[in-house]
Order: sequence, then structure tokens, then C-alpha cells
Amino acid sequence: MPSFFKRKKPKKSSDNHPSQSFDSSLTANLDIIKQKTGNSPDVITRTLKVGTNPEIKIALVYVDGIVDGQSINDFLIEAIMEKHDLGDLLIQQEAFEIMAEGVVTIGSVKPVRDWDELFSSLMSGETIVLIDGINGALSADTKGGEQRSIQEPSTQMSILGPQGGFTESIGTNTAMVRRIIKNPNLWVETMKIGKVTNTDVAIMYVNGIANDKIIEEMRKRLKRIDTDSILESGYIEQLIQDQTATTFPTTYQAERPDIVAGNLLEGRIAVFVDGTPFVLLAPAVFIQFFQSVDDYYTRFDIATFLRLLRTLILIISLFAPALYIAATTFHQEMIPTQLLIVIAAQREIVPFPAFVEALIMEVTFEILREAGVRLPKAVGSAVSIVGALVIGQAAVQAGIVSPAMVIIVAITAIASFATPAFSMGISIRLIRFGFMTAAATFGFYGIVLGGIMLVVHLCSLRSFGVPYMSPLAPLIPANMKDTVVRYPWWAFKERPRLIASDENLIRQGEDQQPAPPSDRGMVNSRTEKGDRNEP
Repeated sequence: MPSFFKRKKPKKSSDNHPSQSFDSSLTANLDIIKQKTGNSPDVITRTLKVGTNPEIKIALVYVDGIVDGQSINDFLIEAIMEKHDLGDLLIQQEAFEIMAEGVVTIGSVKPVRDWDELFSSLMSGETIVLIDGINGALSADTKGGEQRSIQEPSTQMSILGPQGGFTESIGTNTAMVRRIIKNPNLWVETMKIGKVTNTDVAIMYVNGIANDKIIEEMRKRLKRIDTDSILESGYIEQLIQDQTATTFPTTYQAERPDIVAGNLLEGRIAVFVDGTPFVLLAPAVFIQFFQSVDDYYTRFDIATFLRLLRTLILIISLFAPALYIAATTFHQEMIPTQLLIVIAAQREIVPFPAFVEALIMEVTFEILREAGVRLPKAVGSAVSIVGALVIGQAAVQAGIVSPAMVIIVAITAIASFATPAFSMGISIRLIRFGFMTAAATFGFYGIVLGGIMLVVHLCSLRSFGVPYMSPLAPLIPANMKDTVVRYPWWAFKERPRLIASDENLIRQGEDQQPAPPSDRGMVNSRTEKGDRNEP
């Protein structure tokens, strides 16, 4: 019986690369470009006659929208048209040397060796120069087009310090960091990742401060990526992380150039991805996700208070619903009598156990949060607030949940949003459901057991070989000055030992602690009698 489904011969794909060598005919080269790009209307071809010799023609090929049209007109077209003896020079001498050194006045000009490099340069915003009768090409850097201007970051806002955030342009982002760290040892390495997208990716580090082993490991992980597309830094994050079986982020996402600069000076590596304002920083440690940029712009006592407050916020986010469930379900004797009577009276008409109450309210809040994110900004916050108030009040009046549970869930939700890093806040919200289940099953014993398992899991994580819980585990006393508490700046003598290079751990000199003059005198006081103003 003949098969209904016949195996068809694979069609020749139009994506196959043409022959590697260029043709000496300008028309043949332009036909190959049109065929490869599908004769797309945004691929512009401009043919120019050179000087008084009508037989020699030069073609400029570029993609409209990603080039700077003013640069093409001023530094390419006008320069070629004004060179009247260019036709004779191209015949007598090396054509592309004449074009690069004596005609094209744009900044970066380089020869193109093959078709792969030509299309890569063309799709990156560069202009291709082809000459009739010459089997080669020239690439001029004319990248431009519409780009978003530098604005205040939307996720990592700061009261003090710089207010500019990264944009979607990788060149702009690296330049913003270079404006802060004006040092030739700030090195940048670029590469393209993605067989279809050819996304520009750059790693940045301070040579001599960053650990060479971590730099080499970063290179290996990036070069190992073999995928069609890289559309955002989140793609890179998921492909280079140490461990996937965890909800905790092992790379830090930064939207501010001052955060990136500060981490580079500690020995970390920054990964820039074209098309996204979020820069990856590695290695990342757990305590780093609870530090805010304002901690370093304020006094150490204020910063220490805020960090202790964030530690309390972490405890509330993780354990508040679980503790309420365990106390009301298994350990009523641990609740004060008056409070226990009030809670019992509230729960008298509630038909569900405390765990189901908490689960209903937590899921409802997550739905409201997701709806607030997806709705337009003009109505998103209003819908979230009104929805929470109406649903909470209606649920209490209907006897589905108790008022105490609404208060617990509301405090927990506010605490989860107070976490500085969004990726860590998401992880805490997910783990909270596990603690709620453990509390509903085993009470306080389940919470303690879950806490032990969580600590063991955190201690087992690595970020590019660096322990995730350092400097707490393993304990490094010299680096404990920038953890839950923040010491004054004059006490930060060393960089993080497991992150920075061992040869360059010292970041500042001795005797940096400020002190008043020993005589305790006033600088502008007038001690001489002649200097005093007589009444």
C-alpha cells in the first residue's frame, strides 16, 4: 500500500549563503544583495557616477531606519561627488585604499572580507561601499536611527545620586559606564550571539581588579551559547547560570550605570546586551539583592538602619502567613489570650481553615498584581487599589476570610514589594507558598524544617564558582562590613576576597578616618586683638 505521506525533498533555502568571494561586476554584487535580503524596500541602494569617467560607478548600500542619514550624505555621498579625479585614481591605484584614506571622511572604515561579514555589517547599521570592477567591499560606520533618550530608571530609582539609566543601545550603555570609570584598564570585549539575530553582546571588567579565572569562565559560557535568537539579557542569564533548579537569581540585573560601576570596582563582570536596558552582573551573592544604591550615598548609620529594616522585611515576606497559619491551627497556646479570643471570634463564621484562607487571599493578590502590570498605567494602579479594597471588604463581609488574615496578607504583600531587587522579590513570593504548606501540615516544626532546608539550599548555590551566601558562609570577617550592616566608607579597605583578584584587594589607603583638629579651634576665629571688631 503506497504511503499517503510522501517524503518531500527539502527545498533549497533562500538563507543559504552565496559564494564567499565577491564578483568584480557591481551589478552582480547588487543582485546577490537583493536576493539575500528578499528585495526588501528598506535596503537602500544608491549608485553614483565617479568624476568624469561614466564607466566607473560606486554603489552605497544601507538599511533605512538604523543608519544616520546625515552622516551618509555629508561624509560619503558629498565626499565622493566632490572628488572629481576619483575615477582616474581608482584606475591607477588601489581602489579601497584611496576610498578609505582620501575620500571617505567618516570615523570608522574597514574592508569587508566575505559575504557573511558584509551582511553582518549591513544589518548592524553600517553602509557598504561597492566599486564597479573591484571584487571587494568597504564598510563605513554610519549607525544611527531613532533611539530612546537617557531617562530615569523605572525599577531602580534613587533619591540621591545620578538619575540617568541605561537605554536599549549597547554603545550608549558602555559609554555611560566609561564616563564614571575614566581608566584605560576598563576593558570591553564584544561578540555576536544568536545565529539569526546576531545580537551584539559585550563583557566589561576592570583589568587587574577582576579575577582572571572568573573572566575566562564568563567567556567560555558565552561562547558555548548556540541558539537562534538573543532578544534580551534574560536569555543570557538563563543560559550562563550555574544552577537551574532554584528560584533564586544567581546573576544581578542593573539598570543604573552607577550600580554597574560600583560592582566593576569590586571585581565583578558586566554583560551588556544590545536591545535591553538591563545589564547583568556576575558573580552575584545573596546579600547583594537586599542592598540599594542609596545605601552608599547616605551616612552609614542611616544605611545600616535601612538594611536592618530590609532584613525584617525579608522575614515578614517569607514567614508571616506561615506563622499565622501555624499559630491558629496547631499552637493556639502561644497566642496571648485576649488576642486569641478576638481571632476566634473573627473566625467563627469562616468555613475554611487558615491555610485555605491564606491561599485564597494570596492567589487573589497575585492576580490583582498581574492585572495591574498588564493594564495601562493610567488605570492600572487605580484598578489594583480599588480591587484590593473591594474584594477584601467583600470577602470579610461574606465570611470567606477573617479580617486578621486580610491584615496579614496585606502586610506580607507590602513587604514583598519593598525588596530592592524585583527578581529576588518574585523568588520570595514563590517560596512563601511552600512555607504556608509546611505550616499547615506540621505547624512550627514544618516552618523550622523548611527554614533549615532553605539555608542548606542557599549555601549550596554558586555564582560563577563563588559561594552564594558569602561572606556569611563561608564566613569572611574582613568582608562583613558591607552585609546586613554598612560600615563607614573609611572602613572599606578591602574588596570582596572571593570575587576580586588576589593581587589587588586593597581599595584605599591607610588613615582614611576623618577626625577633627587636635586643638579643637575654629578655623575662622580671630585671636589677635587687632583683628577684633571694637564696638
